[in-house]
Amino acid sequence: MGECRSWIRTAFRAVALTLLLSKAPVRAQNTSSNRGITSEAPYRISGTVVSSLDGRPLGHARISLVEARNRVQAVWMITSENGRFEFDSIPAGKFSLEGAKRGFMGAGYQEHEQFSTAIVTGAGFNTENLVLCLTPLALLAGKVIDESGDPVRNAQLMLYVESRQDGLNRIERVNFATTDDQGSYEFAELAPGNYYVSVAAKPWYAVHPSSTYVEGVGNVPPGVARSLDVAYPTTFYDGASNSDGATPIAIRGGDHVQVDIHLNPVPALHLFVRAPAEATQGFSMPMIQQRVFDSPEFVPAEGAGFVAPGVIELVGIPAGKYSVSSRESAPGQRGEMNLTKDGQELETPPSEASATVKVSVKMARGETLPKGLNLVLRDSRRQSVAFKPIEASGEVTFEDVPAGKYVVLVNSQPPPHTIARISSHGVESEGHDINVAAGASMDLSASIVTGIVRVEGFAKRGGKPVSGVMVALVPKDPETHLERVRRDQSDMDGSFAFRGVLPGSYTLIAIEDAWDFPWMQPGSLERYAQHGQNLTIGELMNGAVQLPDPVEVQPR
Repeated sequence: MGECRSWIRTAFRAVALTLLLSKAPVRAQNTSSNRGITSEAPYRISGTVVSSLDGRPLGHARISLVEARNRVQAVWMITSENGRFEFDSIPAGKFSLEGAKRGFMGAGYQEHEQFSTAIVTGAGFNTENLVLCLTPLALLAGKVIDESGDPVRNAQLMLYVESRQDGLNRIERVNFATTDDQGSYEFAELAPGNYYVSVAAKPWYAVHPSSTYVEGVGNVPPGVARSLDVAYPTTFYDGASNSDGATPIAIRGGDHVQVDIHLNPVPALHLFVRAPAEATQGFSMPMIQQRVFDSPEFVPAEGAGFVAPGVIELVGIPAGKYSVSSRESAPGQRGEMNLTKDGQELETPPSEASATVKVSVKMARGETLPKGLNLVLRDSRRQSVAFKPIEASGEVTFEDVPAGKYVVLVNSQPPPHTIARISSHGVESEGHDINVAAGASMDLSASIVTGIVRVEGFAKRGGKPVSGVMVALVPKDPETHLERVRRDQSDMDGSFAFRGVLPGSYTLIAIEDAWDFPWMQPGSLERYAQHGQNLTIGELMNGAVQLPDPVEVQPR
């Protein structure tokens, strides 16, 4: 909506002139199952499909009109050369308007993230001058080139994007590619955004000889020139070797961006790992990871084998800051170290005794436990570390759980479920958080609630409906109870609906232009919550809740 706003008036003038000179749009075609849209219906939905980049009308785009409450009821059409579409004989109701065209992102009317605004037909609604914006897809391509200016084959590229989805600012990996024999790569069909690209590759000529190891000292044999014992560090666009210094690549809709990445070799390290004296065949090699933006990523290392009894050599790793752990290490015990010295010995953090967590679950209302429920353990970094189906007996046992703080979540098909209360040794607490001690054997009881309530209302400002705004049902401590958050986008009449609302206490807010707003950051919602509506959904409630008062739309 905001992306199109600046030029819509100009676009309408251009469209009006074009309409006088161009062909009429192709009329809507009914699907075979469409019985709700008839010749007796009195309303019309029409408008223009345009590029969000420059307001240019888009001909030959496919437009669908789908009844919001029954998506089987649908009609479709192809726009004329001037981008016009027109649906006649539409009854009073709510409809989703969706567009698609090759080379553009498919989108709904005023779409933001996965939400869009429904078109409302009826007395008092102008539905004949709509503008549906489609964003052209972009392309990022280039070459990976070595220090001699030659192409690098089989280089591994990772593509990251800045994301503000779900109210969180983060950089996440979205795609990967491998260079061809010309060193070329391509990332196609990209949405607008800020992207980052990293490259991992090996010099084709590199040789990593085994070291001699005597009394704790490793020495590389002199038979191989050190200029060949090299590696390429992970390299980001603009030459940075770590994500902190990476330069973003700003991509707009329709851009074809050429980005070449140059690799330069650095001396490869020879590292040594000493197997514990008590280790047997079950000894696990340390895992070497490097932080890339918000997540750790594995660094491949070549094993040169045993160079002395109980001593293993790792080769081909460039100097840098890494975290080292073993499978036995507890979360958070990844010892970060600067690996800069050739012949350095890796030390992994000491392992802790793992725990066993047994959870017995039941439904809060006493109903039969639904089939297909799973329990998930999520750690403090919001990563799932264990996933198990709930047995017919209502029990789940997680074994080999490292010490730490966890959230117990319920994974299921709709409707959603969550843990309302957990009890241990007769002590009950609200929520789904647990603390697991090293070597513990925990026996927990959990009560599961189901999200079967629908909350409906209207977003207004000064008594008038406002469309296209973000409406959110925010629980207490939303950072901890993310599964309880519900959002929607207001329709043309200002209406909204939250489905599958879980029992709990909430604050209802409506914020304009909030779709790229990091509202999940701690403290971001406080000033909006002061003017929101409080709402409590009890565990025994079901059906629909109609809010008696509209929620007031607040400016960003």
